[in-house]
Amino acid sequence: MLAAACVMVACATDQREEPSSATLTVTLGPEVTSEPSSEGGSEAATEAQTSAADSGGEKLDVGGGTGMMEGGDTTLGCKKVDLLFVVDGSGSMADEQANLLTAFPAFIDTMRTELDGAEGYNVGVIRTDGNDISCEPGRYGVLVTRNYAAGSSNTTCTPYASGARYMTQDDDLPSKFSCAARVGIGGDGDEQPMQSIIAALTPPNTDAGECNDGFLREDALLVLVIITDEEDDHETMEEACGNTPSMGSAGEPQDWFDAIVAAKGGIETNVVVLSLVGTAAPEQCPPLDKCDNGVDGAEQAPRLIGFTWMFSHGHVGPVCGDYQPFFLEAVADIKAACEEFVPPG
Repeated sequence: MLAAACVMVACATDQREEPSSATLTVTLGPEVTSEPSSEGGSEAATEAQTSAADSGGEKLDVGGGTGMMEGGDTTLGCKKVDLLFVVDGSGSMADEQANLLTAFPAFIDTMRTELDGAEGYNVGVIRTDGNDISCEPGRYGVLVTRNYAAGSSNTTCTPYASGARYMTQDDDLPSKFSCAARVGIGGDGDEQPMQSIIAALTPPNTDAGECNDGFLREDALLVLVIITDEEDDHETMEEACGNTPSMGSAGEPQDWFDAIVAAKGGIETNVVVLSLVGTAAPEQCPPLDKCDNGVDGAEQAPRLIGFTWMFSHGHVGPVCGDYQPFFLEAVADIKAACEEFVPPG
């Protein structure tokens, strides 16, 4: 467990709302406090995308949540948390995967400390393509149990304590996660993170006896973590630099939002989305030179940012750089979402 420490972070402006000078205190110990600048809330797809394009997707304020249940009861409303990471495995993602592995131990340790009433965690990793061969070859959204691509852990990560294809609190999470999340840099350059997420949370993957059976629990808070240095879009010939245009995930951000909310029984506030993607100024990554096989920087991702900001508990940060401040800031909102969790039915 991490020793108690305090990290002060000045909250960047959430472009869904008016600028604020609110600050967040993250304590890596028994207490987390936050001073939300305003209530979070779902936004229309077009408004969110326009805002994202204008702003570049700065890290946003911790929104929503008073830290208490109705009547002043501080008991957590959720007792379980399902954490799903979708990790881009294309050729430019070596540094980003390393940053994720570095930040993960403090993230999960702090979450388990702050959500001390939660009884269980399911942790899964999926790719941004259908290149997994361990369950159903070619199927999107299959939980990773083995990596084989260039730059990957190149080993089998199972068995997990669950006996299934996902990790739990009973695993050595830093070690097992490091194995699964280092998916390597040999993946498809047509990144489709949203198609992978939706496939991971819906049949056939979630059916009994199928690849992701048991991962998604209706009585658990769902936390989605998206890590990619390219937009999930439908490329034009010009954007494809003369190559075959990437198709991206089917549908539009509103369709993605609707599908994920439906997977959680129609309760939008039972989902937290953390997106580390290409943002614009002032936290802009250097531009990714896709036409010359560049590996540094990121492509701006207004569609993924717009999708993220449709959620009351949505956070956006730059995919280049240190992830730990972003994750630690997000823990306070994960705790708020857990406290506000609406049981299904």
